[in-house]
Amino acid sequence: MRIGIVAPPWLPVPPPAYGGTEAVLDNLARGLKRAGHDVVLFTTGDSTCEVPRAWTYERSLGVGVPGSVAELRHVIAAYARLEGVDIVHDHTLTGPVYAAWFPRLPVVMTSHGPFASELGDVYRAVARRVPLIAISHHQASTARAIPIAAVIHHGIAVEEFPLGAGRGGYALFLGRLHPNKGAHVAARVARAAGIPLRIAGRLSEPLELEYFAAQVKPLLGRDVEYVGELSDEAKRTALGDATCLLNPIAWPEPFGMVMVESLACGTPVVTTHQGAAPEIVRAGVAGFVCDDEESLVAAIRRIDEIDRAGCREFVATHFSVTRMVQDHLALYQRIIEEAGERGPRLLTAPDGRPRTRSEPRIVDGQTPAPPRRIVGLPDASPA
Repeated sequence: MRIGIVAPPWLPVPPPAYGGTEAVLDNLARGLKRAGHDVVLFTTGDSTCEVPRAWTYERSLGVGVPGSVAELRHVIAAYARLEGVDIVHDHTLTGPVYAAWFPRLPVVMTSHGPFASELGDVYRAVARRVPLIAISHHQASTARAIPIAAVIHHGIAVEEFPLGAGRGGYALFLGRLHPNKGAHVAARVARAAGIPLRIAGRLSEPLELEYFAAQVKPLLGRDVEYVGELSDEAKRTALGDATCLLNPIAWPEPFGMVMVESLACGTPVVTTHQGAAPEIVRAGVAGFVCDDEESLVAAIRRIDEIDRAGCREFVATHFSVTRMVQDHLALYQRIIEEAGERGPRLLTAPDGRPRTRSEPRIVDGQTPAPPRRIVGLPDASPA
């Protein structure tokens, strides 16, 4: 199968530190390649994912950068490059809208954000013609009238996460410094439970800085420490040494990669009944799912009841890359077969007329020049 994956242009794949979506795309692309499929990842030029890659932006644009025009330019180039594949798996917002120009090209999209937001209107309009993947059953349950093609949990390469012994003697908060993530709650809970807390996460956007100054910094002390944003290697070390991951989220998070990564390191998770958390953390096996701060404190005091090897085994069974790849391939095949039943797939020009492969692609009324660089694609067509 020839599979094109369109990543957002905001971060490289894989990300150097923060970037849950990009980490998932790295796992998926590499997993599909290992399964014997031809994969082209349309991303940014600073990506290092070990599959053939193409791009229009030499460097990622950065999280929080307003850029509907930038993403659309990225998407236009992506669909020009990927038009000949069997299926496109799009992870952008504008891409599935632009896919209307290619009615014979099978396209599927993944929703990485909540349906119960302004994103819902976008997904509702697009999902009528582009199949939509939800990343958790809870997320799918909030879709209401939005059709869901499949629920596919994220997966990780468990073998890439060393099993830790949890000998650091601290609880770890790892995530964005945002009120909904609950670093301030983690600080209060850890202090009440009598365990040191290390807070690790990105601190760069205005809302993050404001929140940290107002609600987190006043709680810092010898037993509560902010250690900054961690590299991928440092993150895995910190997770493996932690007694538990303290994840008191206060919003219906669609998934939660940090919890899966923690469990892969053998570190149990103490979290709240929000979003997909109960799907990821099986109570009594992978940690505890709590209702309030009092129960979070009590759970930390019981954390020794959780077997660290059992946490890793749980992830290997339910959240592996192999399982994620198999689920996606089954959906891809179904979408391709359904498209075939609707008639032969033709290459199309932006005006909807059929064209042959020999016809030049027209972008902004001009035949585009060859790309400056396309890695791993010696026969690549213009991006």
